Amino acid sequence: MPTYTVINSNFNLKPVQKKEIAKGITKVHNLVTGANKYFAQVIFNKTKDNDHFMGGKIVKDPQLFLHGQIRAGRNSEVKEKLIIDLRNILIEKSKLDETQVWVYIVDLLPSQMIEYGSILPESGKEKEWFENLSNKLKKKLAKIDS
Repeated sequence: MPTYTVINSNFNLKPVQKKEIAKGITKVHNLVTGANKYFAQVIFNKTKDNDHFMGGKIVKDPQLFLHGQIRAGRNSEVKEKLIIDLRNILIEKSKLDETQVWVYIVDLLPSQMIEYGSILPESGKEKEWFENLSNKLKKKLAKIDS
């Protein structure tokens, strides 16, 4: 459900930082939206040297971007808390300045998304969706969510 892509530019994230960032993003999403942890995916990418430009000029200082695709249907207060808490996790775990951290959230209609082989439920209807999954998948997801 949410798929968060973290892009680091002009610096390297250590494996332990990636793990801490992924855990932090998952925790924030779970606490702020109420969605189960097993929905949160975090994918890391790094820009190549000299592949980051701003205003047509090469960027040399470290930057960290988070692009999150989430289910539509949450109010603006929830989304504001989500992006602020996500920004704070990135700052804490990367040790970058707040001016070097960028967070973007995009709403997608649940009916236009498939995960675990099923069209996703509207926000708040996760339990009904979960009950219609196979027992094998339920067990797998329960392990991830614990």
